[in-house]
Amino acid sequence: MLRVLYRWLWRIALPFALLRLWWRGRKEPGYRQHVGERLGFYPPRPNPDRPLLWVHAVSVGETRAAQPLIDALLARFPHHAVLLTHMTPTGRRTGAEFAAQRNGRVIQAYLPYDLPSAVDRFLRHFQPRLGLLMETEIWPVLIERAYAAGVPMVLVNGRLSARSHRRTARLGDAARQTYAQLAAVLAQTPDDADRYRSLGVPRVRVTGNLKFDITPHVDQIMAGRVLHDALHGRSAWVAASTREGEEALLLDAWQAHRAQHVGRRHALLILVPRHPQRFDEVAQAAERAGLRVVRRSALSVSAAGVADADALADADVLLGDSMGEMALYYAAGEVAFIGGSLLPLGGQNLIEACAVGTPVVIGPHTFNFAQATRDAVAAGACKQVEDAAAVMRVIDAWLSDADTRETASRAALAFAATHGGATARTVEAVASLVLPTL
Repeated sequence: MLRVLYRWLWRIALPFALLRLWWRGRKEPGYRQHVGERLGFYPPRPNPDRPLLWVHAVSVGETRAAQPLIDALLARFPHHAVLLTHMTPTGRRTGAEFAAQRNGRVIQAYLPYDLPSAVDRFLRHFQPRLGLLMETEIWPVLIERAYAAGVPMVLVNGRLSARSHRRTARLGDAARQTYAQLAAVLAQTPDDADRYRSLGVPRVRVTGNLKFDITPHVDQIMAGRVLHDALHGRSAWVAASTREGEEALLLDAWQAHRAQHVGRRHALLILVPRHPQRFDEVAQAAERAGLRVVRRSALSVSAAGVADADALADADVLLGDSMGEMALYYAAGEVAFIGGSLLPLGGQNLIEACAVGTPVVIGPHTFNFAQATRDAVAAGACKQVEDAAAVMRVIDAWLSDADTRETASRAALAFAATHGGATARTVEAVASLVLPTL
């Protein structure tokens, strides 16, 4: 009954979903592009005779995590191509340069809405041999239609918080039927694996977190170092992937901290909102707080230096209004706060900062990255605190003590290095669990 209700709700919601795309397109034009793909209508695919392995990465973080996996799949299966699907324009843009450099072996599209007719058109058009869903992407109709079409579906880098597990379990047989139609789940941690088994997944294996295998771009790290050098000895800290409501908390705490240390040369705040449609809103909020804001998009950074370095001298905030440059921002700052954690939003990925050697402070709400956070804290790479005032105390302590900060930086690098290998384990698991059945 719940599955029937789910389908009817999608039919009712479809006009509103399309209107929402148009509305969101006011700030992010990408939402108004390729709309037909969201209904299962696609242009002719290139190289139609090459068999496809399909990877679904909903947005930016999943797309970055999928890139090492896609390269490993292309190497392991040289006669195949990869279809990379997304749900957001930022995810699609994040994958575009990567796809363009893979000699036509990676093609991109939007995943259609979870309607039977749209999903059937998608499956008929691309005819994938295998579907890999990144992290949490469980779409009941998609999984049901793929199962009926004989397309094995595997959830990779799977994570399921205790809270999400409780909500899912309340759906009873409807949820169990969907999870039973997955060919396998490759989970990040043993706790995740146990939760998936309890929902009826037939095969579950722990393969680790793919995000540990993301290699920071060397050119971005170099650009970040150049940006840091342009500060001429001034410190900088990063507030990364912040969400709505968090910037106000951080700015208030930072202003209070600055008021307590009058006469000190204050650090530069590199503020990077999670969603690009909020860049203008966040810049205006900082300016209303009396802070001088410079945008990353207004700076020209090269190996020779920062052409607009004078603008940084008087800036309080550097707004990170660019996409795909998190390694640059982490390299430019000495320490970082990871957003999505001051409010009950589940946190964001802290691994990318650690891989650059930037120690991390994070708020109390990390249920989406619980194991990674616990491991980072245990390794000395991260401090977890209760509120924005405590964030500022940790930031100040690290910025004021180079030896303590360097110890935390080395711990961050070691933490990122010792947790790698999930990509290789995932490809081997896919090959052993699924591909022999094709």
